Amino acid sequence: MSVKRLEQLKRYDAQVIARYYRWRWFQVAYRAVVVLFSFASFCWALQWDRWLGTNDVRTARRASQLRRLLTDLGPTFVKIGQALSTRPDLVRQDFLEELTRLQDKLPSFSNHKAQAIIESQLQRSVEKVFAEFDPEPVAAASLGQVYRARLHSGELVAVKVQRPYLVSKLSLDLYIIRWIASWIAPLLPLNLGYSLPATVDEFGTKLFEEIDYLNEGRNCERFARYFADDDDVYVPQIYWKCSARRVLVLEWIDGIKLNDAVSIARSNLDIDNLIRIGVESFLKQLLEHGFFHADPHPGNLFALRDGRLAFIDFGMMDQLEQTTKEYLVDALVHLVNQDYSRLVADFIKLDFLASNTDAGQLVPALDETLQDVLGQAVGNFNFKIATDRFSTLVYEYPFRVPAKFALIIRSLVTLEGVALTLTPTFRIVAVAYPYVARRLLTDESPLLRQRLLDIIFEDDRFRWERLESLLRIARMDGDRVNLVSTARLGLQYLMSDEAGSLRYQLIVALTEDDRLHVEEIRRLWALLAPDLTPVGLWGATVSAARETLPPAILDPVERLSRLLPA
Repeated sequence: MSVKRLEQLKRYDAQVIARYYRWRWFQVAYRAVVVLFSFASFCWALQWDRWLGTNDVRTARRASQLRRLLTDLGPTFVKIGQALSTRPDLVRQDFLEELTRLQDKLPSFSNHKAQAIIESQLQRSVEKVFAEFDPEPVAAASLGQVYRARLHSGELVAVKVQRPYLVSKLSLDLYIIRWIASWIAPLLPLNLGYSLPATVDEFGTKLFEEIDYLNEGRNCERFARYFADDDDVYVPQIYWKCSARRVLVLEWIDGIKLNDAVSIARSNLDIDNLIRIGVESFLKQLLEHGFFHADPHPGNLFALRDGRLAFIDFGMMDQLEQTTKEYLVDALVHLVNQDYSRLVADFIKLDFLASNTDAGQLVPALDETLQDVLGQAVGNFNFKIATDRFSTLVYEYPFRVPAKFALIIRSLVTLEGVALTLTPTFRIVAVAYPYVARRLLTDESPLLRQRLLDIIFEDDRFRWERLESLLRIARMDGDRVNLVSTARLGLQYLMSDEAGSLRYQLIVALTEDDRLHVEEIRRLWALLAPDLTPVGLWGATVSAARETLPPAILDPVERLSRLLPA
């Protein structure tokens, strides 16, 4: 296979790439030596600074050196630097500022090559496609660069042009990384080590999807359909007549990068609200649509002047199956309930654990490890705390990270890192909990209705404190929760034949422990009263009755409802 044919490779294929480089050992060896020597030199420079006691003085120089090192090594290593640039809790601030420049301040390639790629891909001259085309790129990223242009029809657009010879460069790095991963995996002290080559393959698959701009355009339009009714999220339009596999033309977004706190504040935008939109939109992607943005770094998120959040760059996306979404909800419910035996079963279904895992040994370990974390106030909890505590289990038990979930975890920590750059005290769960609670309380799907029952009933006992806590959490961020629909669905379900055991459980719950639970009911009503007015509650009752009661009983109810004020 020639270099030209390798460049035409449309999908990542580890075997095809391995066959190509198997007899090009000199090229592989030279690249491996360059990578290893570059990092070894950097580590030696850091150690030398420590020996001389000048590490504080030379920090800025070393940070700049690291950025240049990653830039020189190319797209694969720039992607690694981009992930680190969103973690202020992992990377020192002086290094962080340099790594942030990797988002879109990379060296550009020549405009002559860019225009040649445009004309080759579109089979037309630049002048025939665009009425105006800025001669210099406005941003240069790891995989391509962006120009500002105007179509002959008048629309202002962004033109993404892919870097030359990108496929061969990515293929060589991925081949070397995969080869190294296969050798070092058995030596790692982690049980997830053997899945490293699969993780590299997943990363390679996503990279090849990301460099197919036609696929990115389709992803963008699909994402836009999912958020068509969301007034807080904006997605740019794709101009298909001017797009191809290595050129993408989309609507120009006039916004502020989400990590630019100064400009956001200067524009009088609500930073906390933008963070809420970002977190909730990702949860919707993950738990509702199952189609999520796998690269939400600051260069891909923009605050618009009207307070909305705009997403761009839909090259790296992933899809969750319906059963996976259901298992995720199950795991969340069991985690909140601290039902660790069922949580182990969820981990097995999600492929984090082998099917023959001994739950009897793992349940006490989960309880000991996560009890303090889950017992913290929501405001004092962040994703990093949970992952750090949970990682201690990986050393002792057969946990593994499926390749798909590696992207989810990366997206979560990246999103939390972006938020931390805006608000150092940010806690992702403080936003996520209210969203999940509202979904459990208001969603009409039978799946989530059953999960809600799983939370508030345990061992045939009604857990008053859990329902009360769920209601408090649901309005933590000050939002009103419209529970009329929930009341209607709940009453409709209670009147159905399948809810016979639930009706019995509710009657028992009101009188269990040989007393009437008047105080619990009073506290619940105090929480529900702002959202359930008598008229609204009666309307929900009538609506539920229409679905379940026979006409002989329903007619008096209907007549009574007409006497009440609208």
